[in-house]
Amino acid sequence: MPGPGRILIDAPELRARVADVGADLARDFERDRPILVGVLQGAFLFMADLIRAVPIDLTTDFIGVASYAGGKSSGQVRIVSDLSVSIEGRHVVIVEDIVDTGLTLTYLKRTLEARHPRSLRVCVLVDKVERRQVDVLIDYVGFTIPNLFVVGYGLDYEGLYRNLPYVAALDGD
Repeated sequence: MPGPGRILIDAPELRARVADVGADLARDFERDRPILVGVLQGAFLFMADLIRAVPIDLTTDFIGVASYAGGKSSGQVRIVSDLSVSIEGRHVVIVEDIVDTGLTLTYLKRTLEARHPRSLRVCVLVDKVERRQVDVLIDYVGFTIPNLFVVGYGLDYEGLYRNLPYVAALDGD
């Protein structure tokens, strides 16, 4: 079984960039009380650190989607756990761990836009632009990385390695 390999983003880099993104969100939403919607399971660590870095009033919720099977994208996206509150008329920020093909995020944006938020923005920890199959607007990007399978800081391989305090390429990638 492959394990974590070369570290791409270490813990101090993660902390510094999350603080910067949090400051950007606070500036953009200082009067709006946004709801940050974390995408489970990968975004939960990023989301926890991010909300602590946003010194404004905000609320949170989570949505679970599935699109991967055995480390590969299945091409099919489905909601496995829905929001617990209405987002109608609210400023919403989707908080995602990673965007590669853009298919999951496109599906999620379309689904949430149908619920009539006042605004909808996207914040991602890591962006793999090389893998993009559909154009999708990302408002806040932590890091742009090469086309590698990565683990750590919430990102997993078959449920493992989410607890690493850094982002690393999966061994062999």
